[in-house]
Amino acid sequence: MGVAGKKVLITGASHGIGAAAATAFAQAGCDVGINYHRNREGAEATRSAVRALGREAELYEADVSDPDACETMVNAFLDRFGRIDVLINNAGGALRIPEGGFIDMPVSYWNNQVDLNLNAAAYTSRIAIRDMIARKNRGKIINVGSIHGIVTWVKRKMLPYSPAKAGLAMFTKALGVEVARYGINVNLIAPGFIQTSLSARYSEEEKKAFLRKIPLGRLGSTSDITPMMLFLADDEKSAFITGQTFVIDGGQSIDGAIDRMID
Repeated sequence: MGVAGKKVLITGASHGIGAAAATAFAQAGCDVGINYHRNREGAEATRSAVRALGREAELYEADVSDPDACETMVNAFLDRFGRIDVLINNAGGALRIPEGGFIDMPVSYWNNQVDLNLNAAAYTSRIAIRDMIARKNRGKIINVGSIHGIVTWVKRKMLPYSPAKAGLAMFTKALGVEVARYGINVNLIAPGFIQTSLSARYSEEEKKAFLRKIPLGRLGSTSDITPMMLFLADDEKSAFITGQTFVIDGGQSIDGAIDRMID
């Protein structure tokens, strides 16, 4: 089947990597479900981009850290498109970090971050996989993690973001093993610094600091991520790959690849 004709649900698709993924899959001939939580304007822009490419697109408002909202969303997608071929668990983030260190951190913030960056993927996957198994649909689950599930950066206070993303990588392995007998592939992409609309929160000096840690000498873009997503969704090209993490970071997470000198 390749990729064309697939029905794809993408969480966190109102901007950034999720929005770019929606467009990339539409260009490949797929119909797309666009999940968002607060940014309806961005989600509508993503839907317009998909429809401009001649593909079907629907919006699904849901807080993916809520298991009931996830079940409602996935079922609504199934009602609309009839099946789910690819689920991309892209929603996540480490915004609005509270003041103070770990010992000062509100438990509510810890729980919110773990829910958003780890549990949400479980909440959506369990419903999607249930349908894939029932229909004997050899589906694809693509989780989006982070290199901060591999390395951490104290200055950005990566607790609890890093542990949650590390957990997502292990969830990917464990789930990949469990559903392999059904022909369902589960893999994870771990991006490094990817420039999106959210990158505006970093100063130029902070971006230069990031750049010094990237051996390939540039910051990433969403176009560095979407080809891997299409590869992992392809029935022919990635049929024998499951439970794996694919790091796309310009070499930033390689041991010793830090503070590269810039001319």
